[in-house]
Amino acid sequence: MTYWELIVIFCALAALPLALLVGSGTRHGKRKVTTVVVVLAILVVLTVIFDSLIIAAGFVEYGEATLSGIMLWKAPIEDLSYVVAGALLLPALWWALRRPGHVWGQVTTWFATSRPISWVNTAYPFAAAYFLATGRVDDVLVIGTLFFLIPYNLMMYGINDVFDYESDLRNPRKGGVEGALVDRSQHRGILVASVLISLPFVLYLLISGDLAAGIVMAVSLFAVVAYSLEGLRFKEIPFLDSATSATHFVSPMVYGLVIAGVPWSWSMMAVTCAFFLWGMASQAFGAVQDVEADRAGGLSSIATVLGARSTVWVAAGMYLAAGILLLFTAWPTRVAALFVLPYVANLVPFLRIHDAACETANLGWKRFLWINYVVGFAVTMLLIYSRVTA
Repeated sequence: MTYWELIVIFCALAALPLALLVGSGTRHGKRKVTTVVVVLAILVVLTVIFDSLIIAAGFVEYGEATLSGIMLWKAPIEDLSYVVAGALLLPALWWALRRPGHVWGQVTTWFATSRPISWVNTAYPFAAAYFLATGRVDDVLVIGTLFFLIPYNLMMYGINDVFDYESDLRNPRKGGVEGALVDRSQHRGILVASVLISLPFVLYLLISGDLAAGIVMAVSLFAVVAYSLEGLRFKEIPFLDSATSATHFVSPMVYGLVIAGVPWSWSMMAVTCAFFLWGMASQAFGAVQDVEADRAGGLSSIATVLGARSTVWVAAGMYLAAGILLLFTAWPTRVAALFVLPYVANLVPFLRIHDAACETANLGWKRFLWINYVVGFAVTMLLIYSRVTA
């Protein structure tokens, strides 16, 4: 285990209780945060001084191969990880344990906000792409999968739920697996948790990858924020809404390939484009059920512009286009072209839908959520076959 792996573990452990403390929004919480910052600054200065002295005296030595090379006087910057984690973890944990009811309420809210039913949609593409490209289980695979499993989804859906609060109040579908309806008092905590819990994972992955991987990560995180954040709101720009949503799910796969250093082939580009078309089609169909509600609320989407029926046809066309692209990939990847058929079949009952009946498309959307698991199983079997026969 490297020093950077230890740093991620300690900082990730500190992030959750710290998010609970900072996100509380109370005067008591703010005062505690100020105290923690002051104590942390003092501890950092003392650690640099004393570690440098004992290193200079020859009491301690570090293997240079395991260090980043960044030094503060004579102390490696990695020495500060334990100080930072301890200074953040212990006060926050002490505060959290004194308010167990509040803590449990916050954690369950974050859990619901992150859409557990959708975790696999972002973690699986990264894990599958990286493992197939490298053939190994290492720190990047584990940390990247954990990041795209929970923190990434908390950030994506948390920002969405906070900035969509007013429209969600008028949406009867919110409050279940299709989206949490979170009280305003929880909004600060969600936003703080989205950043703090993600930060250790993102920093580790950025350090582990090269410039190209960093650019992909930046694009991925920008798409997550820009989709819902006030002032950007890509979700209200027709057609860009579908493209941005597709980026949420395709970018983890692309990141896995890029950080693995895989050279791009025609088959790989075809798979990526097919996955992107799948993402756009899925977002477009998901918007159909909200056509009337969005128009009443003054919101725009690909479905409000095209209308319910046309949007369903466009989504079906994109699914079929994704399948056609996969036909031109190498064997056995081209078998995946068959996997678009359940999605197309799911749209057939809505090919003649009218705007006034748009809410009936919710039945198809619920089926779509479960189709993902069935198709995901089929994709897994195909990946195993391709790996065994390679």
